[in-house]
Amino acid sequence: MKIALLEPFLGGSHRQWAEGWQRHSHHEIRIFGLPGRHWKWRMHGGAVTLARQLAESGFRPDLLLTTDMLDLAAFLGLARSYLANIPVAVYFHENQLAYPWSPDDPDPHLKRDNHYSFLNFTTALAADRVFFNSPYNRDSFLGALPAFLGAFPDYREQEQLAGLAEKCEVLPLGLDLRRFNAVRGPQMPPGPPLLLWNHRWEYDKGPEAFFRTVGELAEEGYDFRLAVVGEKYRRVPPAFGRAKEQLRRHLVRWGYVADFAEYAALLQQADILPVTSQQDFFGGSVVEAMYCGAFPLLPDRLAYPMHVPTAMRKSVLYATEAEFKRKLRKCLAESGPELPVREWVAGYDWSVMAPQYDGRMDKLAAK
Repeated sequence: MKIALLEPFLGGSHRQWAEGWQRHSHHEIRIFGLPGRHWKWRMHGGAVTLARQLAESGFRPDLLLTTDMLDLAAFLGLARSYLANIPVAVYFHENQLAYPWSPDDPDPHLKRDNHYSFLNFTTALAADRVFFNSPYNRDSFLGALPAFLGAFPDYREQEQLAGLAEKCEVLPLGLDLRRFNAVRGPQMPPGPPLLLWNHRWEYDKGPEAFFRTVGELAEEGYDFRLAVVGEKYRRVPPAFGRAKEQLRRHLVRWGYVADFAEYAALLQQADILPVTSQQDFFGGSVVEAMYCGAFPLLPDRLAYPMHVPTAMRKSVLYATEAEFKRKLRKCLAESGPELPVREWVAGYDWSVMAPQYDGRMDKLAAK
């Protein structure tokens, strides 16, 4: 089967997901994408450009899969002459109804923020099937829609929500986890536990809570090493600059690691993965570190509970910042419990997930 995969924001984890499935699928998948920047403009203008690119390519798919960053209704209107009646699915990496806005973004103050959520709504309506990468992503989207639509003056279309929910299902993110198996980096020299931050350097990953807690434990006399890696963009939250100065004697790595082997070796060396994110619809970087053996401390919210067996959630999850600090302090004092965290997340590898993706598309195409 020929599948056109449309990704207006082809960068970072979105690119890894698209190219990962392309490599592991038994279908012929052609990716049509735009650079992963200017996300608001991608949600507005991506449909126009990708419709043109697909038309000019001569590729005629049997099925179309796009992501939540596309205005699907606009795309289908533009592409109707050469995509008549083929099945269409959308994959939600995130949803704008549950995504926290940056305090530096002027749109909420200017009341320009609802449009992106509405595009997610119409995209889901236009699709034949709607996939979400986690139960949290699906439930936060469907749960927020009644109140969101209820705020409009009339013709709110809330009666369509029951039918929309029937089209929705969870299909976890596929990751190329087995590539970490091939890396055997140097062992970390003997010393205190290594704490790891391996997320984007942005406000929604909770850097204030992370560095506040780690800094307080340092002041209490706890010894540890700290690696702070991950992608950063033009605007970096000020917590990072303060932490680099305050925690400089603990730092063993600071900044983006471009080389995969070096990154994989660092994850394998990490002892503890303290996570303070305010938003995560799946948590690919968390899963990667867990697969490499880092003991996670995760918020008892968002997508994180899906990565931990029910019997172990009391050890791994926390509800408040005070509990997070208490559990991290215990890990530093006791070096963290030995748990099979790698086994918990190994099922997200593409060797397991690609057949599931292919099977869902086969089922959709057969209807």
